[in-house]
Amino acid sequence: MTDYDSYVAEKLKDPEFKAEYDALEPEFAIIQEIINVRKECGLTQKELSARTGIAQADISKLERGNANPSLRTLKRLAAGMGRTLKVEFARM
Repeated sequence: MTDYDSYVAEKLKDPEFKAEYDALEPEFAIIQEIINVRKECGLTQKELSARTGIAQADISKLERGNANPSLRTLKRLAAGMGRTLKVEFARM
């Protein structure tokens, strides 16, 4: 376990922190999926940028969680990685 993991585990004991952390889970999941699929495809951010027309700096911001992508952007990213975007409303 890394220092960061230990820090997060400790912070998650605070119910207020945990509620905020859990609320961000869908955003974290999307970010991680973009990174995972890009790497699975063997693409750098620069290569994905060339395929999608999305600036490499913007892809970097998305992957760091410093930007919220539109559905249009997510569709372009998916297409650039040979995928389709699937959005789903799941029961709670």
